[in-house]
Formats: sequence, structure tokens, C-alpha cells
Amino acid sequence: MAAIGVHLGCTSACVAVYKVVGLAAKQSRIRNISNTVMKVKQILGRSSDDPQAQKYISESKCLVIEKNGKLRYEIDTGEETKFVNPEDVARLIFSKMKETAHSVLGPDANDVVITVPFDFGEKQKNALGEAARAAGFNVLRLIHEPSAALLAYGIGQDSPTGKSNILVFKLGGTSLSISVMQVNSGIYRVLSTNTDNNIGGTHFTETLAQYLASEFQRSFKHDVRGNARAMMKLMNSADTAKHSLSTLGSANCFLDSLYEGQDFDCNVVLCGGSSRIPRLQQMIKELFPAVELLNSIPPDEVIPIGAAIEAGILIGKENLLVEDSLKIECSAKDILVKGVDESGANSFRVLFPSGTPLPARRQHMLQAPGSISSVCLELYESDGKNSAKEENKFAQVVLQDLDKKENGLRDILAVLTMKRDGSLHVTCTDQETGKCEAITIEVAS
Repeated sequence: MAAIGVHLGCTSACVAVYKVVGLAAKQSRIRNISNTVMKVKQILGRSSDDPQAQKYISESKCLVIEKNGKLRYEIDTGEETKFVNPEDVARLIFSKMKETAHSVLGPDANDVVITVPFDFGEKQKNALGEAARAAGFNVLRLIHEPSAALLAYGIGQDSPTGKSNILVFKLGGTSLSISVMQVNSGIYRVLSTNTDNNIGGTHFTETLAQYLASEFQRSFKHDVRGNARAMMKLMNSADTAKHSLSTLGSANCFLDSLYEGQDFDCNVVLCGGSSRIPRLQQMIKELFPAVELLNSIPPDEVIPIGAAIEAGILIGKENLLVEDSLKIECSAKDILVKGVDESGANSFRVLFPSGTPLPARRQHMLQAPGSISSVCLELYESDGKNSAKEENKFAQVVLQDLDKKENGLRDILAVLTMKRDGSLHVTCTDQETGKCEAITIEVAS
């Protein structure tokens, strides 16, 4: 039985008319820019009032609207207007990846491990997992991208008794993530992680395209920056040049009939790029002169290779280097419970701080007036930088039909168990009567 590892990056693209996916869609954006859906991963699982979602909605060339409380892409098919949700677009991308995997492994290879950024919330994980299942995958597990990167190189597996700290440098299409990992006796733990959403391959491409536009204006006295079609041509040419600069010292940009029939030819000298770019790798070496830079695996293949290794472990492959590995996932965000302080104002208590090794178990005693017949336990998530807000609520447990008491308080014991895959099981029990209510919030199967 074969297993598959999938890394859904932030720069996958498709035309949401259900016809074109991947590179073909990326190339088609010149002639169909308003109907080309990009940056699906950043919007997936987010609400319209999420600041990150608002940022990417404002940048999207394809109109994004809120319909029935959910985000939708508005697509003009020529015959009608369709409203497509990000989950359907993600499903289409997963379907394309499944076709690719089947072409190599055969039609029975549906077991998959999917990687997610460390800062993905529960709703985003759920949305990603559901999209993969809707595409026909059997999702074995969701694992964090830094863990997958370490797995790809077998770090901590050859000498399971050793202890070391590893820095994972991931420069993707739309963000730069740096994670400090601790490897101890074969166990992976994220000590710290930081993400900058203003640095990435797409930003390099946009900067290069803006430079090309200014050079064109200087040469021909025409500013093409207000012409969406011309700028998309420049973006495609800049993207091609950027990829060339990953292995070469210089690249040539030539665009046929960029604007009003005028061609554009410009030499670009290497000055930056994504993680393949030699100069960037040299800068990292200069920052850490005493350590080994692991780059023997193509950077864009490291994370999916790690996911494939994990998938092989889960289905019991015998010939894997890391078959006896033990990896511990950690909670990506703070998990909090809502309460009321002495003044009557809302207060939040952190039960699972970000980075808590999983599985983990917590107890919380909730006191409520005996005169009420129902008690609600509300759970929130936060990235630690901001306090929990109402829109960060992701679950609640309601204990109903309680016998009323004339005097005193009612003690409700909440037991929360977060499993290794990130799913959360919550049980609330009335300590006096034994009445119990439980829910499970699934994030991966």
C-alpha cells in the first residue's frame, strides 16, 4: 500500500470554473485575471472580519464577497455568475494532487498526511482536512510543517538518545517562517516560531515586477502600473526570472507587446530570491557559520517528503529509515476558557498555552449559581499576541436541565483532553448530581 504526503502551499492557484488547476491556471491569469483564484490557503477557514482574511481579500483580483455568513469567490463564467467557497477551491487543488499521485502510485493510493503551518487555528485545520477528504483522500494525520521538515532529513532518528536544537528556515510563496525545534530522544518539540507575512517569493516577484514597470516607463514614457493585464504579464516574466536566478547569476526578461505594441527587454542582476537562491543561502551560512546548512533536498520538496515519510509510518511501511520515530506535536495556539471575574467582567484563563506538547489533559472547575438550570462552558483560541475575542470562540459545551438549588453555588468540573492530532475532547460534569455532557472537536481523522 502506498502513502502520500501533501503540502498545500500559499501560492497554488486555480480558475474556479472547475476547469483549470495549477500551472495552467497560473498562466491563464493574464487573459482571465478577474476569474483566477489565488491565495486560497490564506482565506480558508477564516471569517470575513478576520484581519488576515481582509488583507488577502483586498489583494485578490477575483472578487471575494460574504454570502450567507461565509466568504465566496464571485466567478463570471460568461453564461452566469457563480459563487464558490474557498473549501471547494481547495478540494479542486487536492483532486489535482491526487491525480498526480495516482499517476505514479496507482488508484489505490489515497492515504495521506497533510502539513499545516504551525499557527493554523482549529477552523483552518478543519477546513483543510475536510477539503482533502472531499477530494477522496483518507487523511491519516495533520502535522506541522517544521516537524515534516525535520522528518525529511531524518533528524533525531539515527541517534535517538541525542539532544539538539534545530532552526527550520522556511521561505515560501507568501511568508517567511522561522521555527526553533528541540529534538530530544527522537521527540520533536517546537520551542519558538515566528512568521512574517510580508516576506516571500511572491513579494520578491511583485518587487521585481514594479522595478520592470519603472524601467519600462523610463524607456518608453508609459506607466503600465495602472493596467492590470500588462502588470500580470510583468508578474509572469518576473516570476520566470526569479526562478532562473535561483540557479544563475543573472536572467533576461523579454515581453512581446507589453503595452501598445511595444516590446520590453531588460537585464536583471541577482539581488535576492526565495530559499533556493544561492545568495540567501550564503547569508544564512554567514549568520550560523558553525552549523551545517541542510539543503540537499530541493527546498520546495522538503515538507511534502516529510509528510510522505509520516504517512508511511502510519500505514506500517517496514523499510523506512524513521519507522521507530516518536514525534510529539504541540498546540499551535493558546486554548482558553471564558469566565467571569469578581467585578462581573469577562475573563479568560489559558488552559493549553501555545506549544503545549500533545497529548495533554487539563481540568477546570466552573462555579455557577445554583438557581440556574443550565451552564455553558465556552472555549476560545488566541495566538498569544492579542486577547481572546468573541470571533475566536470555536466550541462550547452546554449542560442543561440541571436541578435548581435554592442556595449556594454549583460546581461543574470540565475535563479537556487534547489528542496528538489536535482534536479536543471536553467533558463537563455536575459534581453534585453526576449529570454529564461531552463533545469532541475533530481536526483530523
